[in-house]
Amino acid sequence: MDKKDIYEHLAKIYLDASSKQRKKRKTGEYPKVFKQLFFVSVLLVVGLSISLAFTALHKVKPYSSKIALVLINDPVKINFNFDPAKKETLTLNLNKLDLRPYQSLAFSAKTKDYKDSTKLRIEFTTAFREKSEVYIKDVPHKWQNYRVGLSDFRGVSDWSQVRELTFTVEEWNTRTKHGLVFVDNVRLEK
Repeated sequence: MDKKDIYEHLAKIYLDASSKQRKKRKTGEYPKVFKQLFFVSVLLVVGLSISLAFTALHKVKPYSSKIALVLINDPVKINFNFDPAKKETLTLNLNKLDLRPYQSLAFSAKTKDYKDSTKLRIEFTTAFREKSEVYIKDVPHKWQNYRVGLSDFRGVSDWSQVRELTFTVEEWNTRTKHGLVFVDNVRLEK
């Protein structure tokens, strides 16, 4: 055998060996890839089915957006102590804000003490010295969301220039002489 025959023989052995490895890799890899794709697709279908079932069972409503003007976005406390005073207030200066496009006042409130039963007075004052109030009964110990229609404030006829919004705790509307009422997320909604 001369050099040429040896090189041809070695090349044939090498090429045969490399083609066998390729065949092994191809036959071995494709089933793994198909198994992984099948597993991922099954997980996707199961997840989607669970999501749809949860939505159907709990009747999840889609997010409904309302346009709102936020007046307070952090909790504010009304600390009342009725030994010298008869009422405690939280007053927001609205600078003659035009409230005609808005439909309701929304806010969250809670008391500090679970034993306390407090009524909260909400009052609007206009630039024309019109005043109107609404009472919220039994503010609970846990955060409670409230929505009051501006039409419930019957003493205000012109909403074009509103000066103030006031939250008041009055002595005759609480069980205790001292305590805390928290007001948060005060907003006007269209």
